[in-house]
Amino acid sequence: MKHLKIILLAAILFGNLTHCQSKGVSDSESQKTEAVQADATILPAADRPEAYLPLIAGKRVALAVNQTSVLTSRDNQHLVDFLLQEGVNVKKVFVPEHGFRGDADAGEIVQNEIDKKTGLSLVSLYGASKKPSKEALSDVDVVIFDIQDVGIRFYTYISTLHYLMEACAEQGKPLLVMDRPNPNGDYIDGPILQPGYTSFVGMHPIPIVHGLTVGELAKMINGEGWLEKGVKANLTVVEVANWHHHMPYALPVKPSPNLPNDVAIRLYPSLCFFEGTDVSLGRGTHYPFQVYGYPDPSFGEFTFTPVSIPGMSKNPPQQDKLCYGKDLRNEPLTHRFTLKHLLDAYGKSGKKEKFFTSFFDKLAGTDQLRKDILAGKTEAEIKKSWQAGLASYQATRQKYLIYP
Repeated sequence: MKHLKIILLAAILFGNLTHCQSKGVSDSESQKTEAVQADATILPAADRPEAYLPLIAGKRVALAVNQTSVLTSRDNQHLVDFLLQEGVNVKKVFVPEHGFRGDADAGEIVQNEIDKKTGLSLVSLYGASKKPSKEALSDVDVVIFDIQDVGIRFYTYISTLHYLMEACAEQGKPLLVMDRPNPNGDYIDGPILQPGYTSFVGMHPIPIVHGLTVGELAKMINGEGWLEKGVKANLTVVEVANWHHHMPYALPVKPSPNLPNDVAIRLYPSLCFFEGTDVSLGRGTHYPFQVYGYPDPSFGEFTFTPVSIPGMSKNPPQQDKLCYGKDLRNEPLTHRFTLKHLLDAYGKSGKKEKFFTSFFDKLAGTDQLRKDILAGKTEAEIKKSWQAGLASYQATRQKYLIYP
């Protein structure tokens, strides 16, 4: 096929003609330690068909994908369309939160249905069940996971990955993780999730900003025995080419309806705690996760009014109310996780314990953050208490890193 020959030649020029090996090792050890050239094109795994097409040739394939599962080198052609074009026997698609096309609201139930474009069965992993059943896997030989993550513990695509790994392990189905860069992969921060606070917005004892790609995290889930009963998935990771953890990455497709741009993605870990309060973080505007406010002039001079926006936020907090607060749309992309916005809003609210909803501790993965805020601790004092946990996590993380 002509286009594969072209891709193959391009891969040789980049020095990336390496195939994925079992257990998540696809590039040589020397490549892992070499500095990535600044002028080299970043190639997510989907853009390296020479590495994965041989692994699925002649097999019945299921995919866990959404609107982010594109080949950037082919004008963002969807992976499903590309595989069908290549004659791959795609049996079905497993669908995460926000749906196959990425237009379902946060928390909205995703239904099983038939995709109108391809005629494929869409099996929801964000409805009655979040884990593929034995029956759903019975007619496939291999499962592919290719969903763009943003590197934050409470972003639910990694919870879908966990359950998919578990189901594949239980049913003896190989899992191929198509890796993508982490746009928040240049640091780690936040409290470690504690026992008793596991939920779909936090399934692993990792910090809020975990500093891993989905491929690296999958290796950690396997290696640390975090799947039920310690089962291990037959895991293969197809790696990203020409990327390292300190390299910025602009997502070609927004990963979910309310993360519309790179600024929102960088602010996401800092502002998502407002989901556990009644402060608006801009849902119901066209700049969610880039502003915050409340119907009280003391919160700031910037104003906005959340409204229902189909495909983004149907019933946003503080809907149709004039909110006062702060506009962070000019925040630099060097932004890192901070508590200052949360502490600022808490101090202005005067609500004390009533400032928080029951969801707050699930997002934090602990009740200690809420208790520290109620006790009047500063950001520096709170962050100091995380350092021992982060140091331990960093040592564990090192074992599973694929990229420098």
